Amino acid sequence: MELSETEKALEELGKTTDSEAIYKFAGNLLVKVQKDAIVKELNEKKELGNTRKMVLTKQEGRFRENLKELQVKIDDAVKGRAPATPPEDQ
Repeated sequence: MELSETEKALEELGKTTDSEAIYKFAGNLLVKVQKDAIVKELNEKKELGNTRKMVLTKQEGRFRENLKELQVKIDDAVKGRAPATPPEDQ
């Protein structure tokens, strides 16, 4: 959600001229800022958000793989089968 808000803010800033006053929240205050400074700040925030999104996507993929492996082990245990291991030579 934060990423989409940042993208929307950048989109709106693209519609403004350099001479227009731009303000940002600083706690309970509105502070006047330079357009190029806030654009730079928002682009950095967007990049950080994209990086976090990518990391979380990879973590989710690994988690899902581990979950599938555990589900197979649980299913085998419930059905009374031994875990899938290669047979030993006798």
